[in-house]
Amino acid sequence: MERENQPNVFTVRRHSRDHATYAPENDYTLYRGSCERLLEQITGRQVQLFVTSPPYNIGKRYEKRRALEEYLAEQDTIIEQCVRRLSKSGSICWQIGNHVHDGTIVPLDILLYPLFAKHGLVLRNRIVWHFEHGLHCSRRLSGRHETILWFTWPGSDYTFNLDPIRVPQKYPGKRYYKGPKAGEFSANPLGKNPGDVWVIPNVKHNHVEKTAHPCQFPVELVERLVLALTQPGDLVVDPYIGSGSTAVAALRHGRKVAGADTVDEFIRIAELRISQTLSGSVRTRPRGRAVYKPKGRLSENPFITSS
Repeated sequence: MERENQPNVFTVRRHSRDHATYAPENDYTLYRGSCERLLEQITGRQVQLFVTSPPYNIGKRYEKRRALEEYLAEQDTIIEQCVRRLSKSGSICWQIGNHVHDGTIVPLDILLYPLFAKHGLVLRNRIVWHFEHGLHCSRRLSGRHETILWFTWPGSDYTFNLDPIRVPQKYPGKRYYKGPKAGEFSANPLGKNPGDVWVIPNVKHNHVEKTAHPCQFPVELVERLVLALTQPGDLVVDPYIGSGSTAVAALRHGRKVAGADTVDEFIRIAELRISQTLSGSVRTRPRGRAVYKPKGRLSENPFITSS
């Protein structure tokens, strides 16, 4: 059920001359500056999906490490602005990891949850993103997952499209054993629900999507959210757009996108990837590809000798 890179299905229509200024007719907007300034340009409840991975306050070169209380206060402000612009059928997906200080792990998703809940939003899923590569720890277990908090408004009016993100069935040939459907296939031919644990490789040095951004998330991660939670023509906003993975995922599937970043280098990277997406030349890991299993000499254990 592997899906190879699909040709670009999005045609540029109308847009402002300057993609740094948001307008509802823009196919994409890249704002150089704080996300607060970008959000001020979006009026009403236009946004169908907010999806982002904010800084974790761990002192990366694009962020200033601050007291945790100050960091949470800033996140509170951004979250409030996003909620005010979220459509009644829309979703907010906050992809986050851990804050680490003096060897102590602070799970940011737990601290951020109340900042969403106080606005009346409902947590539909806490998605665990599992990957197999990262920093190797010597005094604790190596971290190999992050989380995505998926919020909507209460009720059942939120957009959720399961079929576009189904994954291969484990037992596609399974049949009903008894009852009125005995003998018929019991598995959905389109695949199964992917569940709330997603195994998707993270973007490391040999990943086809790797750019100069130090904490880039894979396009496939965003694609699942875009396909499941929006319709063609909807607006997707990434307050911390970084290398532009959200823009790639949104544009290649016919959604509009807006994002901001304070680092000029990252904006330039995002601009390049958007240009490649619109021309159909952007390189991404195919959606649905199985996780690579190594073969050959490097996968053999040299410390085990045959008797």
